[in-house]
Amino acid sequence: MSNNHGDPAETERLLGFGPERKKTRRELCAVLFTAVLIVSAVIGIVSIWLSLSHADSYEKRNVILMISDGFGPASETFARNYKQHVDKLDYNYFTSLDEILVGSSRTRSSDSLVTDSAAGATAFACALKTYNGAIGVNPEKVPCGTVLESAKHFGFATGLVVTSRITHATPATFSAHVISRDMESDIATQQIGDYPLGRQVDLMIGGGRCFFLPNSTSESCRVDERDLVKESKERGFNYFSSRKEFDNLEPGKDKYDICNTYHMSYEIDRDSSQEPSLKEMSEKALKFLEYETADSDKGFFLMIEGSRIVKKYVDEHPGTVMISVSDHETGGLSLARQDSGNPEYLWYPEPVSLVKNSSYILSKELSKYWNNDREDYIKDIVRDGLGIDDVEDHDLSWLNQPRSQLEYEYYLANITNYKARLGWATHGHSSVDVNLYAYGQGSEALRGNHENIEIGDFIVEYLNLDLDYITEKLIRHVIKYTFHQATDSTHFYKRDHHHCNHK
Repeated sequence: MSNNHGDPAETERLLGFGPERKKTRRELCAVLFTAVLIVSAVIGIVSIWLSLSHADSYEKRNVILMISDGFGPASETFARNYKQHVDKLDYNYFTSLDEILVGSSRTRSSDSLVTDSAAGATAFACALKTYNGAIGVNPEKVPCGTVLESAKHFGFATGLVVTSRITHATPATFSAHVISRDMESDIATQQIGDYPLGRQVDLMIGGGRCFFLPNSTSESCRVDERDLVKESKERGFNYFSSRKEFDNLEPGKDKYDICNTYHMSYEIDRDSSQEPSLKEMSEKALKFLEYETADSDKGFFLMIEGSRIVKKYVDEHPGTVMISVSDHETGGLSLARQDSGNPEYLWYPEPVSLVKNSSYILSKELSKYWNNDREDYIKDIVRDGLGIDDVEDHDLSWLNQPRSQLEYEYYLANITNYKARLGWATHGHSSVDVNLYAYGQGSEALRGNHENIEIGDFIVEYLNLDLDYITEKLIRHVIKYTFHQATDSTHFYKRDHHHCNHK
């Protein structure tokens, strides 16, 4: 939609240009374990909460949108082959995802053939193409109504479940409107309801607590002194931050938000006594949303992001549809690595099955240990973390030199990559069509190859939403503040001047 409302430059000023920060490690690093960790989570969740009556009925409708961040076709093949090897399954084994594969999704953004998570998720949320870095705004940097906001307007319950920061690009696009994904302080402010539409997300579960705490707090990433935990409680939402509190939650008491300080742990590193799994968080969210809509003719919209990635539920709830799709592929994964000579046509799952920790966790430990017995410590890290007993001399020599944590992380991952004969074309995103999975009422409409915005179109049609109404409501607010030259620092388009100092 064109920006025909007010002065574009002034509108952009109100929206605010956040500082450019280096992309997070999550965005830049396509380590070996991405495919295994995301897919294992997806397979676990998909097998829990879905199925469908294909009748053209109009009973209560629910949409569960699962966005498997960075998950490409090669990653699914990786996971299937790995599971076949570990569990000694037949060659013709079908995963839960194989059974609901309906087509593919194209992933380009409006300004690049390679999309980032912000533009990729905005395509799902607003059903339009936009530029890389955009959070719920169109290419002219004007807010666009999202499927979550429209669902809330029409009486649906809404939820976000992620293992990333809740303020990270993908969840943010459904629940906020800023011109840069880096503006996470502003995103958090909008998510608790401090913007024109008020609180739109009934349930948020994920990481990112640091953006809800005042700047003077040691764990804070905020640019100001606002205490969004306190403000959220004043708006009727409870905040919880421990595994025990999570386990004790029951529907019917209050509405809740949970956030780890930063991202939640990779599944391979997760301490189950400290953090719930993505599967557990998704089950809890479904339980709450079902309770909230029990006496309503409206259902719910739930977005689940498996960024670190449901059938029984649909079988029991006709009118529910589950969609699982990636925003983009990461890493350019290839299941074979040919360095030189004649083709070998090999890749080995065995070295992957020995890994006990992510290279991210191992690199953190390696970065902070510089005692005289460092060589022995390196050997212990490689043995206990990667399952490799004999460290090559050149590996030991390289790891024994001062490096950045990211360099250690890449190198440790590549030790396993080389042994498994896995190749990576890039440490960033790539431009490939990603697999599209769907299960439930109306899911046949998603068969074939689709632009990513068509997934948003499907949700709009399925729930009978009106994104234009939400968009116009947001735009009227921008115009109002443009002509009145608002200076209120609490306004949801306020400028974000600072970097997040939390690494």
